[in-house]
Amino acid sequence: MSKPMSGTRDPGRAGDLRIAPSVLSADFGALAEQVGEVAASADWLHVDVMDGHFVPNLTIGPPVVASLRRHSPLFFDCHLMMTDPGKYLKDFADAGADGCTVHVEIGNTSPLIAQMRDLGLRVGLALNPDTPFDAVAPFLDSVDLVLCMTVFPGFGGQEFMAEVLEKVRQVREAVDSRSLQVDIEVDGGIDVATAPRAAEAGANVFVAGSAIFGHERPWEAADQIRASINEQARAGS
Repeated sequence: MSKPMSGTRDPGRAGDLRIAPSVLSADFGALAEQVGEVAASADWLHVDVMDGHFVPNLTIGPPVVASLRRHSPLFFDCHLMMTDPGKYLKDFADAGADGCTVHVEIGNTSPLIAQMRDLGLRVGLALNPDTPFDAVAPFLDSVDLVLCMTVFPGFGGQEFMAEVLEKVRQVREAVDSRSLQVDIEVDGGIDVATAPRAAEAGANVFVAGSAIFGHERPWEAADQIRASINEQARAGS
């Protein structure tokens, strides 16, 4: 059997609203089934990859991505919370990842961006809550997505850090002022209360884990988050 190729699924138009359920909070004993439950309500699937070094936790790797790929047509948004992601980018691309996001804090940013481009991956760059906007500003012309973490990465179920919203605004202002086709993603503590606040600040991709997979009907939870953002947008127009 040939390996699935990356870059074959449409991420949608940059700037459009997207809900990306995070598998970190799914039942790993029934992962394909859980992903199937949210498929109709999700735009992307957010795949959390942790190496036990950059963050104090271990999660999944390319073999699980390859297994999920056989069960889902969703765009796979892989967040690599890793010290040395370059060593594994090809494995993720071969496994069926569509986009990969690496952290600006680990350095080597330009070569990693080039490597992702060469592999046909959509390119993302992440910042931790205490990393300033200036760290990502030089790379905005070279990426497809900026992920502003609204918790410190490593574990699900953490409380949303509202102080990060100012950085989201900075990214949005820079992207819009230069007419860049860049998505702005938030991840951490996202639910029906916090998603509209992040949307108002300029985010358009919303990663939610426990708020979706912790719900008895996860597809409804995803729909409710989308509705809360749309309601905020209507109120503000």
